[in-house]
Amino acid sequence: MKPLILNLLAMAALTAAPGSRTFTGVITDSMCSLANHSTMRMGPTDAECTIACVMAHDASYMLYDGKSAYTLTDQQTPEKFAGKKVTVKGTLDAKTKTIHVESITPAK
Repeated sequence: MKPLILNLLAMAALTAAPGSRTFTGVITDSMCSLANHSTMRMGPTDAECTIACVMAHDASYMLYDGKSAYTLTDQQTPEKFAGKKVTVKGTLDAKTKTIHVESITPAK
């Protein structure tokens, strides 16, 4: 009986969802995922370019941390932080490079 319980506990630990983490980076869009808006330049600022790409080209808001870009599940809140450095709290799906957003706040 004891080995069965240990096996069940081990399986539960392996299948448990990863915990929340914090990610810091710049809110950008999927057309300019590396936060380089010089080629698109859909507005005079990076923020305006990001918002324009989302609105006009059906792009998605993303977080770029300087190395990788992550899609954000919350596609409303990032608009007010477009082009700015933020801290996103959430759970990362590493396979799809998607952050399941719990909160977005200005970075300190």
